[in-house]
Order: sequence, then structure tokens, then C-alpha cells
Amino acid sequence: MTNTSTAPTIKDTVSLMGVVVKRLLLLVCLGAAGVLFLISPAGAALADHVSEVTLANGLKVILLENHKAPLVTFQVWYRVGSRDEESGKTGLSHMLEHMMFKGTAKVGPEEFSRIIAQNGGDDNAFTSTDFTAYFENMSADRVKIPIGLESDRMRGLLLREEDFKTERSVVMEERRMRTEDSPKAVLSEQLAAIAFQIQPYHWPVIGWMQDIARYTVGDLKKHYKTYYVPANAFIVLAGDFKKEAVLPMIEEAFGSTPAGTAPVQWQDKEEPQLGERRIVVRKEAQLASIEKAYHVPNLKEPDSYVLEVIAALLSAGESSRLNQTLVRDKQLALSVSADNELVSRDPNLFSVSADVLPGKTADVVEKALLAEIKLLQEAPVGDRELEKAKNQLEAGFTFAQDSIFAQAMLIATYEIASSWRDADTYVPAIRAVSPADVKRVAQKYLVPENCVTARLDPIPSAEQKPVEPGSPGKENIVR
Repeated sequence: MTNTSTAPTIKDTVSLMGVVVKRLLLLVCLGAAGVLFLISPAGAALADHVSEVTLANGLKVILLENHKAPLVTFQVWYRVGSRDEESGKTGLSHMLEHMMFKGTAKVGPEEFSRIIAQNGGDDNAFTSTDFTAYFENMSADRVKIPIGLESDRMRGLLLREEDFKTERSVVMEERRMRTEDSPKAVLSEQLAAIAFQIQPYHWPVIGWMQDIARYTVGDLKKHYKTYYVPANAFIVLAGDFKKEAVLPMIEEAFGSTPAGTAPVQWQDKEEPQLGERRIVVRKEAQLASIEKAYHVPNLKEPDSYVLEVIAALLSAGESSRLNQTLVRDKQLALSVSADNELVSRDPNLFSVSADVLPGKTADVVEKALLAEIKLLQEAPVGDRELEKAKNQLEAGFTFAQDSIFAQAMLIATYEIASSWRDADTYVPAIRAVSPADVKRVAQKYLVPENCVTARLDPIPSAEQKPVEPGSPGKENIVR
């Protein structure tokens, strides 16, 4: 995260949607503008509300008119994240996100956010494995302001040595606070590091500390020149505007920017595991934790939607299987979770995790988790339970779109992973899942040879620290 953000997360809702959409909506929605109409696949399709235009320089502009309130959200997304970095240079995308607020020839350092605030808006930015994005939420009559500011820094960013050195220290401190001082964050980071051997999802979005310490402003200039070009970016504008009025503003501001060349971003696929991988993290913490992750496909394959349903069956709501068994009945865990990484550019992970109650052991909790997975593999899920899970997923997907900001985020995250039009396939695909599908997919993917297990073993601490009831997972990094 660029400068530390304390935006709230809501774990129950997180389990109901594709992970990128889920986490971004919950992490960044602190600035979301007003509750508006919902784009529900049960009614009109997203495609019925959205228009797409590509400028002459290759910059795609995606527009969603919503006239329920006089507000807009303007977002610029770059198709670059930690997956596009190289060994020894991890964290460059996140570091550049910081530097994007350090000014241009027209706008002084830190003036960007001040201008937005003076005009009654808010702004932020976030970096993930797959993208870097910037947004402004404004009154609709001031939409020209973020358009001008974003076009200016797309082509005119000043990367000064003195700013870089200061901000690099900020990022290093951020890593200490958000990762190295958080046992659960370390656990998730270590799990990813051993889960992926070929795909660059194996390194953290913020980068390894040694890499942060040694890369230079020259590295950032190269990264900026390579990835921050119209051919590798797109705009999402949602809210109270007229296409015929706002599109000329965007064309005027961005149209003269040289197109650049979209870099080749294809990545080798992870080879099948030859057996289960396990890691134990020993760190100061109050509670032990266990996380089991399985390699699974993303939204480009039908089985990914079955995995969404499996995640809901396991942990969506208090009456879900993991909550009912591990938390209530057996009282083994303080909290449990199941998560499917649906909306990612590359195949990712399905995970189940638990925070172990004092007096219980991680081994016992792990056996209980495996028993619930085995039950999915052996006994067909009942029609009523399956329908409930589908209803929860549809409700979560629909009500996560309760603001223009969230609607724009949904469009953008699907556009990064495949196409914004694929958001319309979510609910129909969920509705089509059968008990036989659940059993088949659980048997195919949720097996030991496809599993990575990470366990947190607490060691004594000199200072009392608050209990961490939920796992941060692999969150997107937010400024």
C-alpha cells in the first residue's frame, strides 16, 4: 500500500466474490460515492449499461452512465503489477504508485491530492499482483479536473532522486509495519513463495526488503516508460455524465499521448506439483494459524465458478460448514475462511484457513479442515444447502455494486483478468453448478498432491499484542 491505509475489511463478504473484486471493493471503498442502482445479472446485463471507446492512440475508455446522484468516479488502470516484475526488482510497481503523487512540471509534489480535496473529492491508488490503478471520486460537474490531472501524470511524471530516496524509506517502513510485524501477513507471504515456483505470484506486491533497498530511480523511470502508456492502460468512468459531453474531454486530454507499445505480459503456467508442500512459520503471535491452499483455474475455466460455490458452502455465513463444525460445534477455531481467487490474470489458489483457539492444536484443526473437504468429495451436497450458497453468492455479487465506485471497480477488475463483459457470466455460471459438479471439482483440485500447507507456530513475546481474529490474506496494496 502506498502510504498506510486503514480501510476496513469485512471477511464474511470477502468470501462471496472473486478475490480481486472482493478485496478491492472492501479495502478501497472508503471513498465510494453514494448508494445507487445495482447492476444485477438477474435483471439487465452489465453490457446494456456500459459503452466502450478506443482512442486513436489505443487507450480504451469504458463508460457507465448512472444518473441517480450527481457524482462520478474516474479511474485509470495500468496493466502492470507484481506479476510483471523480475527477480531482484520486486516491488517496483508499488514504488512507482507512490511516486505518481510526487508531481509533474505542471503539478507540484503532493498537490494532486490537495487539488482533488479542494474540489470536494477524494482520491487514492492501489497496486496488486495484476495491476496498478488510480481513482478520484468527485462531484459530476468537476469531472474535467481528474481527467486533466491523470492525463498530465500519465506522460509528464517527474521522477526526482530526492523524492525517490525519501519515498523508498516510506515503503520500507510500510513493509515492516504491514508485513514483517504481522504474523498472519508473513504466513500468507511465505505460503505464496512456496506455492508458485514459475509464476511471479510467488513474490509479494510490496517487494522483498532487499530489493526495495537496492533499486534505483533509474529502475522506476524504465518501469514508468515501459508500462505507463495508453497501449497498456484503460480508463473507467462511472456516474452522472453524458457520453457525448465527457468523451471529447477525455480525447482532448489523453489523445495526444503517444500510444507506446503494450509489453508482452504472457507468463509460463505453473507445473503440476509432485506432492504436498509444507512450511512452518515461527513468529511472535498469540494464536496459531493454519492455511491450506490448492492450485486452481481462474475465471477463464468453468470449474472456477464451482470453486466459488465450494468456498460459499464452506465459509459463507455463520451456518456454513466450517463455521458450524470448527467454530461452534467442536470449538477448535476462533475464525475460519475459504477463499477462491477467481478474478486473476493467471491461475491462482483456493484456500481454507483457521485461527486456532487457545488450548487447541494446529494439527487437530488441520484434520478437521480436511474432514470437511473429504465430505465434499464423498457425499453430494443437498439441494437446499446448494441453493442457499448460490443465493448468498448472487446477493454478495449484486450488493457489492451498491455505489458507482464499486460498479467501476467491478468493470475494471474483470477487464484486467479477461474482459469487463465477463462480469455478466458470474451469476449464470454460479446458478448452473450442480451437486455432481461440487463433488467432481473437490475431487479434482482439493487433493494432497495439489496442496500447499502453511502453519503459524507462535513463540513467546515480550509484549502483549491484540488477538488477530482474521487473516489478511494476499491483500491488494492501497495508498
